[in-house]
Amino acid sequence: MPSPARPLPLILSALLAVVPLAASAGELLLAHGKVWTANPAHPYAEAVAVRDGKIVAVGSDAEAARALGTTPEVVDLKGQLLLPGFIDSHIHAVWGGVTLISADVKNALSGVEELVGVAAEAKRSGRGMSGDVLVIYGIPLAIWSHTDELNEKFSGGEYAKQPMFLRGMDGHTGWANAALRKRAGLDAAYLRKLSEERRKYYGFDAKLQPNGFAVDAGLDVLMKHVPSPDAAKLRAGAKAAVDYLHSLGITSWLDPAADEPVLAAYRDLATAHELTAHVAAHVVVHPNDPEPLKQTLALRSQYAGVPNLTVNGVKVFADGVVEYPSQTAAMYAPYAKTGKTGDLLFDPAHFAQMCVEADKLGLVVHTHAIGDRAVAEALNGIEAARKANGNSGLPHTITHLQFVRPVDIPRFAALGVLASYQLLWAGADVDTIDLVQPYVDPAIYPWQYPARSMLDAGATIAGASDWFVSTPDVFLAIYQAETRRGGKGVLDANQDMPREAMLYAYTINAARTMREQAHIGSIEPGKDADFALVDRDLLTVPVEQLKEAKVLGTMVSGAWVYRAR
Repeated sequence: MPSPARPLPLILSALLAVVPLAASAGELLLAHGKVWTANPAHPYAEAVAVRDGKIVAVGSDAEAARALGTTPEVVDLKGQLLLPGFIDSHIHAVWGGVTLISADVKNALSGVEELVGVAAEAKRSGRGMSGDVLVIYGIPLAIWSHTDELNEKFSGGEYAKQPMFLRGMDGHTGWANAALRKRAGLDAAYLRKLSEERRKYYGFDAKLQPNGFAVDAGLDVLMKHVPSPDAAKLRAGAKAAVDYLHSLGITSWLDPAADEPVLAAYRDLATAHELTAHVAAHVVVHPNDPEPLKQTLALRSQYAGVPNLTVNGVKVFADGVVEYPSQTAAMYAPYAKTGKTGDLLFDPAHFAQMCVEADKLGLVVHTHAIGDRAVAEALNGIEAARKANGNSGLPHTITHLQFVRPVDIPRFAALGVLASYQLLWAGADVDTIDLVQPYVDPAIYPWQYPARSMLDAGATIAGASDWFVSTPDVFLAIYQAETRRGGKGVLDANQDMPREAMLYAYTINAARTMREQAHIGSIEPGKDADFALVDRDLLTVPVEQLKEAKVLGTMVSGAWVYRAR
């Protein structure tokens, strides 16, 4: 990598000494920096030339300067690190933005007693109110083991007539107080009508009295009585998300659950010229339904032509989540102690048929799979598409991948399936040890977030956050992927990820999940001038410094969309 002390050519020094009175139209020179390009053939440079929002040259200061006119606008990088704009391959941006303007504890809560104060403030300020329901996001999963205490604090007294809903940080779990349960009709009589298979989505006592906890399908009866944000709040959330993500150096993302209200929020931003990010939107589909792709095709047509927005894929849930007491992730071995078996949420034959059809229609299949059985069945469906259609080159993707059998690891490279990983979760903590290890098969437990084994087997690893579930801070995710440290030690150090591999994961590899690698994801001539300027050399600083890294500026198509104060 070029040294920041290297003197600039005289002509360039002169350019940097003044701000030109009349810069060459649409031309920009970013010079005298450390440039990491995400292009393996030419990974390092010191300058980038931009014209009309596109990169025209990458190389030395002199080489980049020669590609432009005599008076470009000049940015002196002052030896700082310039990277491609970061890309998140699985993020619920609009809903994440809604949490920014709502009540969200961000998975940081010491216990139910602390929640009492949080709830009171959320109600007083109005940030937690959705209609007349008090809603708090980001609840740590360990809280669900304390439903008696939740009911004691929030189902009587001042909350006796105040409906309240707590949303788990995983997006799959929640809790309703007695007032909301009454409104929803969730009582012992309701549970008695359900089959034993359906009851497992709820928490209840020996008399079938609900305790308020619900997971996955169990949330449906409650969410019908929690008012959804209106169009204005979704649009405000979308704008808050764009601004926040730019402050983290993120310039593009894949939104894996873009229903029509979310798409409308993106469209409204684009109409106002405020969607300063590239968004690939996927629509949630259910393979067991008749004509599962019909709505997606209609939305793809409806939103065609919206600047910076493409509807180019479908999202499928293969299973739920693994942590106790939910245990809805599809595992080959039953959960110990509880007798639960997890849920495979589609018929494998229907999923394979849908994959074949989606592949023919040019739709990317993006599958949520956490359990080892869910991962295997997702691979089987994509394999069916590859066999039926040949290799279309579509970047079908599996996300989360908490447990992967060793036998399935080589299949990712063989089938061209991308792995969208949230490696911020790969640490030794309550969520990966206390709520998991006592219940899953000891033979599969060591294969938790096996990212390094997958990388070594040739899989393409893409970076993701699943925000609002967890922070979209790329630096924290890279730190966690490299160290695998948590409050309870290290979660299998053999699965640590090389730092440069994680930079590729959050740039060109994430661009591949969006089918946008020809336009974004690396600093190469012809691509969009999307950059993140960082305050330290991420490739060489001690690992603990990664957590302290800051974005100094973010650029999209050659224009600054964020500058640090």
